[in-house]
Amino acid sequence: MSAPTLWRDLRRFTAARVALGRVGNGLPTAAHLDFQEAHAQARDAVWSTLDVPALQAALGAQVVASAAPDRRTYLLRPDLGRRLAEGASFTPRPGCFAIVVADGLCATGVQAQAPALVASLTTGLQRAGWDVAPPVIATQARVAIGDAIGQALGAAMVAVLIGERPGLSALDSMGIYLTHAPRPGRTDAERNCISNIRPGGLSLAEAVAKLLWLVAAARGLGATGVALKDEQPALPLIEDQPGGR
Repeated sequence: MSAPTLWRDLRRFTAARVALGRVGNGLPTAAHLDFQEAHAQARDAVWSTLDVPALQAALGAQVVASAAPDRRTYLLRPDLGRRLAEGASFTPRPGCFAIVVADGLCATGVQAQAPALVASLTTGLQRAGWDVAPPVIATQARVAIGDAIGQALGAAMVAVLIGERPGLSALDSMGIYLTHAPRPGRTDAERNCISNIRPGGLSLAEAVAKLLWLVAAARGLGATGVALKDEQPALPLIEDQPGGR
């Protein structure tokens, strides 16, 4: 099999820009224009916002805002996105599991995927004996806003569902950050992250299964982050399954 054929075959397995061809020392015009379009869409996606009323109706959630008053400030001042706006209040629910749904750097994937994921996650947590607090929607929010929310609720753990930075091939990716004993001052080294949740990446079912495993492991260990290794049994490869090659 020739090298060009191998490169073309690789494109069947990835949305990455490989085997695009060339014209002289440059890309073909179509590939160049496609890159420029994708780059423009990614830049626009950073300015996307949640349809809060629709999401609130779907989740039955409380809505809060970060200390960033608008999107421009949010992008220029990441520190403000990590703090709650003044006046936010919560009804304490000691020992609960808190779920925060945040817009992050691209709200598209969160808007589309959060309702189904929260419903499935809540069912799994309740079966495991957790008291699950009503979800909280946080706007102009960064991951660490979950620490303040979790502390205010008295939560044992918090999961922050947040829009991930848009890329050149994905504008709908969502991540989940799990933190044990949340409180302001926690670092990213004290969290576990599940990323690339989207139709072309990790499925909702896989993400929920992964999160429930991490929650159970964190509950036993009393910690998340670098102390908690993801040792969830892996699904068998296609080749290893009955009828596989």
